[in-house]
Amino acid sequence: MMYSNIKVIAFDADDTLWVNETYFRDAENEFAKLLNDYETENKIHQELFKKEIENLKIYGYGVKGFMLSMIESALELSNNQIETNLINKIIDIGKDMLEKPIELLNGVEEVLQKLHGKYKLIVATKGDLLDQERKLERSGILKYFHHVEVMSEKKVPDYQKLIGHLDIHPSELLMIGNSLKSDVLPLIELGASAVHIPFHTTWAHEEVNEKQALNKDFKTLSSIDEILEFL
Repeated sequence: MMYSNIKVIAFDADDTLWVNETYFRDAENEFAKLLNDYETENKIHQELFKKEIENLKIYGYGVKGFMLSMIESALELSNNQIETNLINKIIDIGKDMLEKPIELLNGVEEVLQKLHGKYKLIVATKGDLLDQERKLERSGILKYFHHVEVMSEKKVPDYQKLIGHLDIHPSELLMIGNSLKSDVLPLIELGASAVHIPFHTTWAHEEVNEKQALNKDFKTLSSIDEILEFL
């Protein structure tokens, strides 16, 4: 696969540029421990996930929506009997997530340094606008990016809109991300290029079955610095 036509490289943020999903898994486990007087750990995880998906259309993606879903789940699982101090602890879990240090993934800054100036680099990510802007500021890598797009969804129409804003042909865009569902398959459908760099843990909502990715034209790399072999 050749990338000679590429003018813009878009990077997903969470679990592509820095660690994110790991903190959600830790928070889910903390939440399950807080609620263990009311339900089994497995049931708590299931109900929280259901609540998150149910709330996506209202709260969108990100820690704040996750925090509200935890509170709603706690009220339902406890039949509204949960103590106030436990609600406060759930809020603290969310606040702790928002204050986590930014841990860049291996090779990220080196790649950005080498590609900066050769291509227009942008961030295309889902999540809460304030939180993602804050993470970029704290990451030390904001200086490499021409544009930051925080998207409510990452589906074909959303990428069509982004490509329109960038005033480029789809073939001139390369997307790099950890999610086949959000960062790869919609781009392939549009005629853009995509590189998949799996993270060691993936939110269930972002998983796709093997058949959906079969015979699709994209690269899968084990780390972000491998992209330099092709660009």
